Amino acid sequence: MANMATTGERESTRNWTFLTNHAHVLLAIARNPTARLRDVASEVGVTERAAQAIVADLEAGGYLHRTRVGRRNEYTLNPAGRFRHPAEADRQVGDLLALFTKEPVGGPAEH
Repeated sequence: MANMATTGERESTRNWTFLTNHAHVLLAIARNPTARLRDVASEVGVTERAAQAIVADLEAGGYLHRTRVGRRNEYTLNPAGRFRHPAEADRQVGDLLALFTKEPVGGPAEH
């Protein structure tokens, strides 16, 4: 462990984060369920088309539901949805949402 670099000691040439774009989109929508996809994309740092594809994935996976309200979409999240990776499949995405949002996310809870 003596050879491990500390923050600032060595700059990484690879740009990565702990959360995927899918998680970032889900969190952006959790913070603002009536956000335009253009705004979600800007917040996450992806194209609007990528945000649309991610929302479609999340909707198909049962993590959110899209409802048309006038000219806008309103999203309802499913915090009881399980993580997809086998290492975290015993946890609900509501746990992640609770970490990064101030207020509890509505929807069916399952513990």
